Amino acid sequence: MQQKLLLLFSTVFLFSCHTHKHLTDAGGYTPLFNHKDLTGWTIHGREKWYVEDGDLICESGPYEEYSYLMSDSSFKDFDLQLEFKQESTGNSGVFIRSSIDGVKISGWQAEVAPSGRHTGGIYESYGRGWLIKPTAALEHVLKEGEWNTYQIQAVGDEVTTWLNGIRMITINDEKIGAATGQIGLQIHDGGGIKVRWRNIRIKIIEN
Repeated sequence: MQQKLLLLFSTVFLFSCHTHKHLTDAGGYTPLFNHKDLTGWTIHGREKWYVEDGDLICESGPYEEYSYLMSDSSFKDFDLQLEFKQESTGNSGVFIRSSIDGVKISGWQAEVAPSGRHTGGIYESYGRGWLIKPTAALEHVLKEGEWNTYQIQAVGDEVTTWLNGIRMITINDEKIGAATGQIGLQIHDGGGIKVRWRNIRIKIIEN
């Protein structure tokens, strides 16, 4: 009887260790959006940010101005994963290592835009402008009106983006590498923007 109990305990222990290891290997990500409300984020500007059916939605309002939803936490080296679905043809994006004063943002945007307008590229706001765009051959990767997976990895000077599993760009830039800052989502000015976001999660990369 004792041998049977010992064997059972050993089996459960080994299974628990294997399961924990599996979760650690496959995960290590922390959700940034709880699918219920905007806890952990701060709105900048007068446009619309809200949660509907478990999705985070950004939408142009009557002011048609710039607006941002910024994470309360700052990050340096990380792997950021999320999904987005464009429900209009307006311009949006994901900011990394950024800071904001009112609606003036300093940092780098991984573009989210209509087809042919460089989703996956990196744009520096109030600075050098476009740093890198995906090649024209990759513009087809975006699925307009459907859910897209987006991955942004920033480690030191290097930033890489993937759209629907396809690597869009890699850039090495000392100015980006020197920065630490917030994650941000954008509503561009001019109106006509509505984007759904979900499954926003981040994994800190230790160097």
